[in-house]
Parts: sequence; structure tokens; C-alpha cells
Amino acid sequence: MKTKDKILKASLELFNEQGERNVSTNHIAAKLGISPGNLYYHFRNKQQIVYQLFLQYESEVQGFMGVPEDRTVTFQDKVKYLEEILESMWEYRFLHRDLQHILQEDENMRLAYRGFSSRTVKDGRLILEKMAESGILNANPEQLDALILNIWMIVVSWSSFLQSIAIQSNLSG
Repeated sequence: MKTKDKILKASLELFNEQGERNVSTNHIAAKLGISPGNLYYHFRNKQQIVYQLFLQYESEVQGFMGVPEDRTVTFQDKVKYLEEILESMWEYRFLHRDLQHILQEDENMRLAYRGFSSRTVKDGRLILEKMAESGILNANPEQLDALILNIWMIVVSWSSFLQSIAIQSNLSG
């Protein structure tokens, strides 16, 4: 594995475990046993690492958000979409948990995330439409529009919600 890929893998692990804000490039270099200079050779700063991880996540999501072209959508497809969404969210959970901070810190991320959101909602709407056409889902176009927006809001807020519940239980328990 190339050093750049090792940096991304270690960063993802640290960001998921500790939160993006709590991890510095020095922490990443230490985890890998490399010098900070070696890390900076591959990435100028932590934002570049976060951005590359986001691009990996985006590619993964876009890879499974298509609809079958040669057949109708089945119930098994519905289950597969759900499983893949949840798996990718878990693999890159820091992005959802720390999203507000990440977007505030980096203009490139804001623009990229806006495009990602638009494409994902559009693709999700098409999936729901194909589910309705195949009889898996009973909804009219207005309901499909409302459903995809609700799904998107839940998906992007899920990690923050879980974190807030954990914080509340720690405070009360």
C-alpha cells in the first residue's frame, strides 16, 4: 500500500474514533510512525486529507445509487440500497458527525458537498420513482419528493442525533 493510501486509512480510523477536530496531522503521522514532513509531502494540510476521504465516500455512494437498467427494481434492491447506505455512513461516520465543522472550515468541501447532496437526492428520487413503478412503493410524485427530502434529512442527521443521545445519557447517568 502506498504511503498516501496509508495516510488516508489511518486518518479515517482516527477521525472516526476521536472526531476530526480532535485529530491533528501530527497524530496521524505518529499513528503511522512517519515524520510530519513525510505526511506533508502527500497532503499540505488536514483539510486536504478530509477532502480526499470525502471524495472516496462520494465515489462509494455514487457507485451504488444507480437503478438497474435491464430490469425493474425489486425488494432485494431496496434492502441492498439500505444496507449499502448504512455501511458507507458507518465507514465514513466522521463526515456526518462533524459535517457542520468540516463545511465551515473549507470552501472546497462546501461546494463539493453541495454537489454531492444534489446528485444523491436526485439519484435517491429516481430510485424511489422506480420502486413506485415496480409496485414496491405506493406514492405519487409529490409524496416521492417529500419522502426523498425526509430520507436525506434523516440520513445526514443520524450520526449527530446518536451522538446527542450518547451525550444526554452520559449527563443523566
